[in-house]
Amino acid sequence: MELKIKEEFKKLIPPLTPDEYKQLETNCIEEGIRDAIITWNGYIIDGHNRYKIAQDWCLVFKLEPKEFKSEQDVKVWMILNQFGRRNIGNYTRAKLALELEDIFKEKAKENLKLAAEKTNTGFHTCEKALDLFDEVKPVKKIEIEKVNSVKEVAKIADLSHNTIAKVKIIEQKAAPEIKEKLSTGELTINQAYQDIKKEEKKEEFKEKRKLISEQVNHVDINDIPEKFDVIYCDPPWRYDFSETTNREIENHYTTMECKDICKMNVPAADNCVLFMWATAPKLLEAIEVIKAWGFEYKTHAIWDKEKIGMGYWFRGQHELLMVATKGKVSPPDSAIRISSVIKEERTKHSRKPDCVAEYIELAFFEKSKIELFCREPRKGWYSFGNQI
Repeated sequence: MELKIKEEFKKLIPPLTPDEYKQLETNCIEEGIRDAIITWNGYIIDGHNRYKIAQDWCLVFKLEPKEFKSEQDVKVWMILNQFGRRNIGNYTRAKLALELEDIFKEKAKENLKLAAEKTNTGFHTCEKALDLFDEVKPVKKIEIEKVNSVKEVAKIADLSHNTIAKVKIIEQKAAPEIKEKLSTGELTINQAYQDIKKEEKKEEFKEKRKLISEQVNHVDINDIPEKFDVIYCDPPWRYDFSETTNREIENHYTTMECKDICKMNVPAADNCVLFMWATAPKLLEAIEVIKAWGFEYKTHAIWDKEKIGMGYWFRGQHELLMVATKGKVSPPDSAIRISSVIKEERTKHSRKPDCVAEYIELAFFEKSKIELFCREPRKGWYSFGNQI
């Protein structure tokens, strides 16, 4: 007997792995096909694999026809059947839940039309929906008449609303190879979702980079804010001694004592982030300045200058970029976070890598920014220093 196969029905049944199919085939050959192949109007709605094995090995099988009023009712039954019988992963369950949601949405449209035609007759959904739940156990018995959103569908699938929402985005935007990894369990729903959101953020930041490059280097003196959201600085630390006078920092710019830097009234907003450069010998003084300015130390990065300089205990090749906050400040988006080790060859004295300022302006694109002790102004920043 030849049965009909409808691809639209078949795709609702999660495929077996090669090992699972081989095991089913072995069982059917040794023990016969015990479970009936279920049909509707001659189409298989449960038992596609058993039917193929029966054809390949000329095995006898039983049929169990079912009656449904529409293909929508058939699909609902098939999806609930999978929820109740198969040990399937959350990704597959979520995909089936989305199929169920689409069916219910279509039914809802029909119900509105029916309600308009038959006043006070009430809404109807899938024919004898509650009876379908009785047939498909252990799926929870939920009143399908009240199912009108993804939240209720999530309950039926025994998944969180959040998981369904993530899979919906994955189905719209993920590449086929990603979906395949989700199906096999190589990738989790959250990992795939986060990767998508990260790519979206990267595109968003590309646009921000373009806007930054188009900024004009002009500041209206009347528009300077009193307080700033971001402060970037390279304090002119004073050192107690130097090996030779021609290397003294004072030859390059005027330095300041730590106590004088601490006394500065920095224009920090109530919620502000501070990025401060410090050399290894000035680590404790940098922490002291951070506290004096009303900030709390958070972390630091290392600038590997890729050239060895002078030094007493070690020949210096790095500087510290201290990060501190005041009030409530969110860290940069994960899509653009850079390494804590910045590798860039040093150039002229005291000049810092441009990539740091670029990172700050991208991470805090819409925030007001000022560079203290500035020696070379940047577009889009306010600047303060005796060398500009």
